[in-house]
Amino acid sequence: MSFFQNALKTGIIFLFLGFILVFLGTLFSSGESNSDFGGLILIGPIPIAFGSSPAITSTMLWVGIVLAFVYLFVYRRVR
Repeated sequence: MSFFQNALKTGIIFLFLGFILVFLGTLFSSGESNSDFGGLILIGPIPIAFGSSPAITSTMLWVGIVLAFVYLFVYRRVR
């Protein structure tokens, strides 16, 4: 198997694992909670972060920047 086939299988596994974790989190959550949420969208190596508070938004932005550098590093290594 090539690197790309293994990466594709790993990505699909992580995608389903994420769906399962979100589903289990909604099942086991209490009625009222005071939780923050945030998200990260990567368009190529460019991160777009959003969140319900400034702290979670800045955390997501830093995660996006790290992922962008990892993406660029791996892209240059493969090429």
